[in-house]
Amino acid sequence: MQPLPDERSLLAQLTLPLNRCNIPAPVLASLAYQQYPASLQLDGIDTFYPELFDRLVACRDARQRVSIFNDYMAVRFRLPDAKLTPQPDAEPVPRPQSNYRKLLLGWLFDSDSDAGAAWRQWVESRFGLRTIYHHELIPPQDSDAYLRYMRACVRATYQTNDLSGQLDLLYCFCQYQLAHLYPEQQHLTLYRGSSESPCYQLAQQPVLVLNNLSSCSSDVDEAYRFGPKVVELQVPLSKIVCFDTLLPRGLNGEHEYMVLGGIYKVRQVW
Repeated sequence: MQPLPDERSLLAQLTLPLNRCNIPAPVLASLAYQQYPASLQLDGIDTFYPELFDRLVACRDARQRVSIFNDYMAVRFRLPDAKLTPQPDAEPVPRPQSNYRKLLLGWLFDSDSDAGAAWRQWVESRFGLRTIYHHELIPPQDSDAYLRYMRACVRATYQTNDLSGQLDLLYCFCQYQLAHLYPEQQHLTLYRGSSESPCYQLAQQPVLVLNNLSSCSSDVDEAYRFGPKVVELQVPLSKIVCFDTLLPRGLNGEHEYMVLGGIYKVRQVW
């Protein structure tokens, strides 16, 4: 296994100075956070969207909560499937080129697509975790690779209705559902496969450095499909952005979990 620099230097490469949540980015990306996670809250959610969570709290059925979420998103962001009563003097309902569901499908088909770039830019903005790879290694700003990445972000987010706000609520809804599914847990055991050994040595222990948003699987055999080198990692629930059964027609297949990046202690499975 290839040795890494000390954790502090590595975290400086993986994080940005500002974010929009209650945990500093270097802490969020650290091994300490993986082992001892704290509650992770996006700024302003309770202030801007209290009615959604009031409705969710009043509902005890998981499927009904999904319906509440979908209906709220459609109306709040005037998405194409919104059940809006037309008004004579009202502006026509916009037809955005993209929305949170299309971004989910785009990620599922190809995380290096324009949709994947939009996801990763949202993670940078909200959590301060830097994109280190998208089609290619992404050096710091002012590089050609960074400009290509930003152009992909613009293509994915053009003519949308507060796409970042949609992803904010998707993450928060995911956290709400996870809290009900695993009330006594702080972690899930997930797996990641690759063609080459992804492990590095840090402080005499094997670690995995994940891009700011990465895919893992809850099924070891599914992870093996992506490469014969499979590692097991304990992922804090708070670092799960979305998972395969959260929404109908969301991330169906491969038991996929979208996971915030950083440094993870891992165990080599194969």
